[in-house]
Parts: sequence; structure tokens; C-alpha cells
Amino acid sequence: MNVKLRVWRQKNNDTEGSFADYEAKDLNPNMSFLEMLDVVNEDLTNSGGDPIAFAHDCREGICGTCSCMIDGKAHGPETGVATCQTYMRSFKDGDTITVEPFKAAAFPIIKDLVSDRQAFDKIQQAGGFISVRTGAAPDANAIPIGKDVADLAMDAASCIGCGACVAACKNSSAMLFVAAKAGQLNLLPQGQPEKDSRVLNMVASMDEAGFGNCTNQYECSAACPKLISEEFISKLNRDYMVASVKTLFKAKAL
Repeated sequence: MNVKLRVWRQKNNDTEGSFADYEAKDLNPNMSFLEMLDVVNEDLTNSGGDPIAFAHDCREGICGTCSCMIDGKAHGPETGVATCQTYMRSFKDGDTITVEPFKAAAFPIIKDLVSDRQAFDKIQQAGGFISVRTGAAPDANAIPIGKDVADLAMDAASCIGCGACVAACKNSSAMLFVAAKAGQLNLLPQGQPEKDSRVLNMVASMDEAGFGNCTNQYECSAACPKLISEEFISKLNRDYMVASVKTLFKAKAL
């Protein structure tokens, strides 16, 4: 199997980037997309060229590191998978494949296909921790939680923070990410004491980072490798409204 690649090359965020063309030959269709990039980089290295910079870690769809736009779609043509889980059998022999990094004002380019997503870390840090002392695992499990709530919290917790939701949104909104990270704690009894402050602080951090507003067109959930529902955004909006009203009344009471 042979394909042609149009790869975004950029030295850093302060320089202009452009596409460069490469050929990937004699590929096994069962190779992952990242394994294909490994082959291309080996050829570039052997010929004295500069290998393509791309991020990866687990290569099992867990860490969210391997974020690429492939033919204009976050993580590639398949649904519910990360870039590392995209296989060359998803393409045809002779295809030209365009590969870009996740681009957003809040995701500056480090090099080539690698984006800096520290803004996500800052949003999570703004959410803080829970103050409930749960003790060891048996003690935590002793807190009664309905199955529906537990399942919903686990759905939110499946977010791997890859940034596909931001890359897919025309406004580069991070609402799905924030909704998932806030929701996984806000749904559980252990997360209730800081629920209001968590939502307000995380949204404020999101706005400060320069992410755009939600367009309500749901590109985010369509691109999410974990298929996290846009309904979490609705819950985040409700929680934010309640927290804002409570804060306003407290301020007036003082």
C-alpha cells in the first residue's frame, strides 16, 4: 500500500508553517497511522532529513496525546477512536492524506503536529480537588450512589483531554472538555461541597485561556474519540447559572 502525505511543518509557534509532501511506500494496511508516520520518519532520518514531530505516548487511545487533524477531521475518518487507533486500512492505496496539528488560539504550536494543550491542565487545576475524606477504597465505595448517576459520571470521566472537541469547533470552544471534567465530580456526592466554585473557576479559566463560545452545533461530540455527549454541556450551563445566582445573592447579603 502506498499513500502520499501533505504534512504541516512548522518550526515553532513564532514562525510561519507550510505543507510538505512525502511518500509512504510499501505500507501494511494494518499499520496504525502513527506506525505509518514512524516509517516516514525513519526514511527521513536515513536520508538526512528532519523527521516529522508528532506527539504520542500510550498508543492505545487512553492518553489523548496523539492529536492530529487527518483530512480535516479530528483523529481521522473513523468514529470513536483516537489518532493512534486509526489504521491505514481506513484509506485507499494511492490516497493523498493531509495531516495537521490541532489548531486553536489556546493551543499554540510547539512543532509540526504537536500542539501545546497546557490550557487544559490549567482548567483542571482551577477545578481543584474534592474536600470529602473518603478513606480507603472500601470506605469510598460505601457511599451509596445510584447506578444511573454512577454510569453518567463514568461517561464524563472517560474524557482523555485530547482536544478534538476544540479542533472540531469553528469557535475553538472547550465547553465539552470543561463539561466532562466538571461533570464527573459534580454528579457524585463527594463533589458537591465545591460544586459551585468548581464550575465558576473552570469556566473562568477556560475564558482566560482564549477558548471560543459554544456554537451548539455538536461538532465536539461528533469528533470526540470517547463519544462524550453534548448533554454534558447543557448540565454545565445549568450548574453555571445556579452557581452564578448563588454567588450574586451571597454578595448582596454581605
